Amino acid sequence: MSTESEVEPEIDATTGSQPETVAGDLGAAIADMPEYEQFVETKAAVERNPEAQQKVQEFERLRDQFVQARQTGEATQDDLETLQNAQQELHKVPEMAEFLQAQDELDARLERLNQEITADLDIDFGDRIGGCCND
Repeated sequence: MSTESEVEPEIDATTGSQPETVAGDLGAAIADMPEYEQFVETKAAVERNPEAQQKVQEFERLRDQFVQARQTGEATQDDLETLQNAQQELHKVPEMAEFLQAQDELDARLERLNQEITADLDIDFGDRIGGCCND
């Protein structure tokens, strides 16, 4: 007979299981991370900036044209260079550059969290999220 008493894990009444409760807590903790807060702030700054929005729309238009041309075999090196130039011009907008930096920092932090979560598991959930088949 053991002298230690087993403690049942606390179960959230709305979800019915501890992993979902922990996941909700993790989501809240991520939302409080400085990297996430910076990401949200810089994203909003890009959305408020008319120059950035104009350049985003132009880049997306050129990207869509390039994808269509590539699918039909009509894409040229000039088309690719035009798209790359539009992307470079977009990235020169200070708000966009700050957003991309914040996005990179958030991605790096989330990757470290993923590594911690999956350290004791035989599966990397971050790699599995993208699709059903990882051959």
